[in-house]
Amino acid sequence: MKSKTLIEKQIKAKNDKELVETIIAAKKNKNWYKIAEILVSPRRNHLEINLNELEKKADKKILIVCGKVLSQGEITKKYKIAALKFSEKAKEKLIKAGCEIGSILNEINKNPGAKDVEILK
Repeated sequence: MKSKTLIEKQIKAKNDKELVETIIAAKKNKNWYKIAEILVSPRRNHLEINLNELEKKADKKILIVCGKVLSQGEITKKYKIAALKFSEKAKEKLIKAGCEIGSILNEINKNPGAKDVEILK
């Protein structure tokens, strides 16, 4: 487990304003602390997942993707998906399938208790 001091130090290397805000919000909430640890790591360690893989891995209703959702494959289940980024085609397919999409920061603010959340890393 990374210390709050180490996370603070690693945040300084990040240039993306939304990413920094997400890390800070996650760090402040013990239920979301794991997200902060993942997001301060180098970008090459962030997950890139296709829709077909997303459906296979998911057990809960709310999925948190610590990285980017890509468009290969189809999705048949209705999930609420929060991610750092979505490809344009992935957004279209998810909306067409009836999924709700959003940012991790919004999910942290709406669901501080992290109920029914599955973190994909």
